[in-house]
Amino acid sequence: MRVHTFLILGVAVLIAGVSNVAQAKQFKNAYISFEIPERWNCVLEATEWVCRSQETNESKEAIIVLTAKEVGPSDSLQIYEGHMKNPIKTTTKTGETVMSQVMSPPTQKKINNLLWVDGFHISSEIQNYYTRYIATIKERIAVLVTFSAHKEFYTKYAQDFFNAVNSLNVIATKNSLQDPSIQGAGGTLGPISTGAGTGIDIGGLPDGSQQGAKKSNKFLYVVGAIVFAAIGLLILMRLKKK
Repeated sequence: MRVHTFLILGVAVLIAGVSNVAQAKQFKNAYISFEIPERWNCVLEATEWVCRSQETNESKEAIIVLTAKEVGPSDSLQIYEGHMKNPIKTTTKTGETVMSQVMSPPTQKKINNLLWVDGFHISSEIQNYYTRYIATIKERIAVLVTFSAHKEFYTKYAQDFFNAVNSLNVIATKNSLQDPSIQGAGGTLGPISTGAGTGIDIGGLPDGSQQGAKKSNKFLYVVGAIVFAAIGLLILMRLKKK
């Protein structure tokens, strides 16, 4: 009984520790709200909102970018889906042209009662970074949110991105069109309306990135192994009691 109690307490502490890693806060601007990790911050850069970790190394591992514009002739869910189906051409900071790889075909899905197009590429915005594109249209405003993370660190941010996507809520009104962060009808939403990537530059990854990624993945594997082992032991103890 004593071992059983300590086992339950140990699993509870472990789960609490993991949940703390995924703590989130709400970000809200003139047209959208969603959850971002507690350690992240969002800043308006020209007409784009850029969200990233406030920790120097992590800020180079992953990034979320929000763009919005007044709906024009190049905006429809069908057009967005058509561009996401194909490789996206982008130019690196060294001038090299790179074609992205479509990791999964785009689909349309409902998030909080609004239909979005959801696509997934690698090297479409930043070389060697996975990017998930989530785009929608509500009344006269088109919105694109991109979630990018280096391929060595994507698992580290997968849960954060999952929470952010599922909390997306377009709150735009007619008055939102006056906001300086929303482009006019002649603007673009990057690759989903032009087929060309923006080539975002978030700086080089810190030294030892491979080692950091391995440590991150190893931590997740260890946590998973401990949880499954604890559950298995609990089941075994209950079977023995019967």
